[in-house]
Amino acid sequence: MAVRFHPHALERMAGRGATEDEVAAAVEQGEMLTAKFGRVAFRRNFTFNSERRGRYFGTKQVEAYVVREGADWLVLTVITRFF
Repeated sequence: MAVRFHPHALERMAGRGATEDEVAAAVEQGEMLTAKFGRVAFRRNFTFNSERRGRYFGTKQVEAYVVREGADWLVLTVITRFF
């Protein structure tokens, strides 16, 4: 099973502070959730302990919305939350 990225997802990841490695880890090891339109979401928390946009956060949550393409997961978009 491979994790592949749609160009839209790569654009969103860059703007939202998520790396390809974090998103792949969320898909491979994160909590699976059901999403709209037959999609699946994977969510995982990462230790952040850094500053983002002028505020300090201890945790970064990465949520990837994916669809199955053959044996692979195609990441469509990514949402991040910092807390």
